[in-house]
This record gives sequence, structure tokens and C-alpha cells, in this order.
Amino acid sequence: MGKCLWALNSPKEEHYHDHEWGVPVHDDQLLFEFLVLEGAQAGLSWSTILNKREGYRKAFDNFAVEKVARYNESKVNELLANPDIIRNKLKVNSAISNAQAFIKVQDEFGSFDEYIWRFVDGKPIQNSWQHHHELPASTRLSELVSRDLKKRGFKFVGSVICYAHMQATGMVNDHTVDCFRYPQIMALIET
Repeated sequence: MGKCLWALNSPKEEHYHDHEWGVPVHDDQLLFEFLVLEGAQAGLSWSTILNKREGYRKAFDNFAVEKVARYNESKVNELLANPDIIRNKLKVNSAISNAQAFIKVQDEFGSFDEYIWRFVDGKPIQNSWQHHHELPASTRLSELVSRDLKKRGFKFVGSVICYAHMQATGMVNDHTVDCFRYPQIMALIET
């Protein structure tokens, strides 16, 4: 059974690949979780973030955006002392300011899902990469998403982070064509 090469690095990455990566996400809480995790990954490996994912869920109130938006200095200090997350003050503060910006987007569009999926007209982009090395780190579309998010006050949302978010949440199917998940994700897209 073929599989994307990056998924073979560790059991956690393989499980994430086999069950989550590329599956279209329309739940705002999960979209917020991926936004925080992708931002935390900046400069680090995805395996580092996967290893800390449960720690993030506990530390950030299971990514309840309304709670995160109200975090104060005391909570920031608590988070910066927590070894179960990436203890970077800029990334921690960005999670809070992103929660606030996320709520504004929800107010404007009805949901973050409505906002973010409009960039792909509500339907995932179906790529057909033959080899893992063909996958782009970013695209013109992820640059557009990045600019719009930044304009709305989001932090740690550069073009590469936005493309990783798009891949993670199924806005784009970047499984290679020889991967067993490729036709499964394509079937999800076509229904």
C-alpha cells in the first residue's frame, strides 16, 4: 500500500497522515486548532508539534476560541512555563490575538469555515502530484490567504503556514497519486 513519504517518519506522523491530513475540515474549533498548531510549527518540524498536540489541547482549553481570546498576562505566563507546548512568547501571544481575530471573522462571515473555504469556492483543490518533492511549500493562493489574514490582524500566517493549513484542513489534496489516501480524499471531495 503506497503512502506519502513524509508519513513514514514516525508512528504519530503516519497516524495523522492516515486519518486527518487532507480531510476537509468545516468545524471552526478544529480550524482554529490547526491555525494555532501551524503557527506554532514555524521554524520547527511537524513531528515536534504532533508530539505536543495533546499538551496544546490541555493548555489552550481544547482550542475553545472564546476562552483563548480572553487569556490575560497571568495565563500567558502560565503557558510560557508549560513544557508541554512550544514556549515562545510571540507564538503564545499570536494564539491569543488570532483567537480575537478569528471571532471577528466569525462575526463578519457567520463562521471561520465560511470565510476560509471561500478562497477555494467551497471545494478542495485536487492536485495530482507524482512525487513528494513536487509539492509546493506555498502557492499564489496561499499568499492571497496570508495577505487577507494579516490584514484582519492574524499573526504567524505567512504563505507557507497558510499552505500547510490548507493541506491539513483539506482545502487542497496533496497526497501523492500513489498514496492510498489519494483516492479516498478524492472520493470525499466528489461527494
